[in-house]
Amino acid sequence: MNKQTYQDIKETIYSEKLANGLTVFLLPKPQMAKTYALFSTNYGSIDQTFVPLGKNEEVTVPEGVAHFLEHKMFEKKDRDVFADFGKQGASANAYTSFTKTAYLFSATTNIEENVETLLDFVQDPYFSEQSVEKEKGIIGQEINMYDDQPDWQAFMGTIKGMFQKHAVKIDIAGTVESISAITKDDLYTCYNTFYHPENMTLFIAGNFQPENMMQLIEANQAKKEFAKMDAIKRDYPDEPGQVSMPENKIVMPVSIPKCTIGIKESTAELKGKEFLKKDLLQSMVLDHYFSKGGTFYQTLYEEKLIDSSFYYETNLEKNFGYSLIGSNTSEPERFAGKVKEMLLSTNHATLTAEEFAQMKKKKIGQLLRAMNSLEFIANKFIHYYTVGVDLFELIPTIQSFTLDEVTAFIKDWIQKERLTVCQIVAE
Repeated sequence: MNKQTYQDIKETIYSEKLANGLTVFLLPKPQMAKTYALFSTNYGSIDQTFVPLGKNEEVTVPEGVAHFLEHKMFEKKDRDVFADFGKQGASANAYTSFTKTAYLFSATTNIEENVETLLDFVQDPYFSEQSVEKEKGIIGQEINMYDDQPDWQAFMGTIKGMFQKHAVKIDIAGTVESISAITKDDLYTCYNTFYHPENMTLFIAGNFQPENMMQLIEANQAKKEFAKMDAIKRDYPDEPGQVSMPENKIVMPVSIPKCTIGIKESTAELKGKEFLKKDLLQSMVLDHYFSKGGTFYQTLYEEKLIDSSFYYETNLEKNFGYSLIGSNTSEPERFAGKVKEMLLSTNHATLTAEEFAQMKKKKIGQLLRAMNSLEFIANKFIHYYTVGVDLFELIPTIQSFTLDEVTAFIKDWIQKERLTVCQIVAE
């Protein structure tokens, strides 16, 4: 078992790659009452076209399979796994994103039993034709519910405005039509390919003894057999740099319009230091301009173009990235025009040494506060691990940035052809 200590943040992490390929990370925090475990597979909604394990021919599965599979994993032939966790005092959940599917629990007691339950239920699929058909109705209702939510429609409307070919433009849950085509065989094909231990990561953080926990996990995995796995062959379309549509207007029954500006940040395959640099800089720069202390935020607020719903976020994944800036606004056209004007003005912006020092200080402070959360550490650690980055290297990387690096990033950050606007307006 490997042991690495990070002196600057006073954390020690234990890791091991097991014989079957599963990578395990353990972060003991004896001062915590709670333990949080995350069992994640490097498989999300964008992984629609691939070569199945043991096959030579590429297949394309219906939209929404990854999310559908996540739902079905909790249902076994004779029981519901949520009940198992409940009896053991644990709160369990799962989620599917564009790039990963994760199963998790948090608990203060029966930690070892809950870890075994987590591993066993994820590694023991059960799908029947009858249960698959039943699930279609349940997920169909979920899809219809999201179709009626203005915030979700603003999000997906902006993503669709940005991306032309990439599967990120497709709703994670799929459509009512696409899930109706999902079969039991589709689920097993995706499961057998993407839920192999070689493609999965287990991260546990909290109050436990690391040597005992690693022994338990090794013993659990040694009882199971898995086919040999080569690298998964996934097929992603070449995505152009420019947006799909400069403007996208969606009519819904809203009392006040919503407007979101999307920045198409990346369409390239990024890993390691290249990924980390871009990820941190786009986050720091967006925060510099649009946080409540930022000049752009102040202008929007003073001109009464935004209210308390104003938000901004940025996300970088292995082969795509985007930033969003949005708000409820009574003047969506003027809001969009103003934000685009602000963004384009950054091509000629300059940062002072004092501003740059403040940016670094603020980002490091945000990370240190976030690292008090077991959930943040586990989810972010796996997120970065899949692209060859160590979460605990973020702070040293920020400290190493120079003013010239940030200035160069800002000058190339915004191009008009990478901006899109989505409005949610009343009928």
